[in-house]
Amino acid sequence: MTSRMRAEADEAPAAVARLLAAEAEAFAALGAELRQRPPLSLLTVARGSSDHAALYLAYLVMARLGRLVTSLPMSLVTLYHSRLACEGLVALAFSQSGQSPDLVAPLSYLGGHGARTVAFVNDTASPLARSAQRCIGLHAGPELSVAATKSYIAQLAAGASMAAAWQQDADFSAALAALPEALVQARAQDWSAAVEALQGADRLYVIARGMGLPVALEAALKFKEVCGIQAEAFSGAEVQHGPMALVAAGFPMLVLAPRGPAQPGLLLLAQQMRARGARVLLAAPPGTPGAELPLSPAGHVDLDPIAVVQSFYGMVEALARARGLDPDAPRHLNKVTRTR
Repeated sequence: MTSRMRAEADEAPAAVARLLAAEAEAFAALGAELRQRPPLSLLTVARGSSDHAALYLAYLVMARLGRLVTSLPMSLVTLYHSRLACEGLVALAFSQSGQSPDLVAPLSYLGGHGARTVAFVNDTASPLARSAQRCIGLHAGPELSVAATKSYIAQLAAGASMAAAWQQDADFSAALAALPEALVQARAQDWSAAVEALQGADRLYVIARGMGLPVALEAALKFKEVCGIQAEAFSGAEVQHGPMALVAAGFPMLVLAPRGPAQPGLLLLAQQMRARGARVLLAAPPGTPGAELPLSPAGHVDLDPIAVVQSFYGMVEALARARGLDPDAPRHLNKVTRTR
């Protein structure tokens, strides 16, 4: 029987196609404004999976446009009532539901003190959408599973769309237009080897770097949410410090190594960890030595992480069921979390 989580993850290519078609003019207008009035700084406002999507946007903006992006600790506004300088700031909020007070309050504060505010949200009638000066809908459709899938992928695509509209790079924009088809190909990849390898795991590391790190963070969260595995995400550089002390024989590691400048270091790390006895599941393009989990490319290396998470979702849902868990009913969790 197909879970809601799997069904919704499989809808992601269509959701991205709807987003790209419906919001093309909105992204073009946002990109034009950012070129005409370049921000002095950018700030993201998000929690959970949405925060991982915001980090992907941050990587794109910093790498492709050279603008620094900061993630806002919401408690600075909601608990400490800090007087933040907002002139020249562009604040970008990400959410599926748009219901959490600790997203709405900071965005309202920032907009009320001189910042330009944008919300990327699935529910365009939500409090977060109303609190933003500019709202761009995700067009993911209703998402009933507690674990976000298609809305997360739509947020990744929204971040890429903003970067593309701002930069006006023809090759990147063309690859973005072809992203729905790339996601269809990614959805079909066979990651069943990971289900067998991780069925009895109680902890693991998810390793990536650069543009892939936001997807590693999302993967670790999903392992916790739907599989009950204590998973931690690390940069391929950071894991070689303190976390390496836990790696012993049989320790499971999922290494996400799509194309791009981070890939050689990740492949070397996978090789080194196997030499130490770790159970390394290497996700990489077909033909990569040692790869067990195939990655299909998107039209641009900076979009490959979106294809990675599309492949991952099918595997983690199957892993939850193999462990006797219901991926649609994670323990102690609700679809909407209203933190303050």
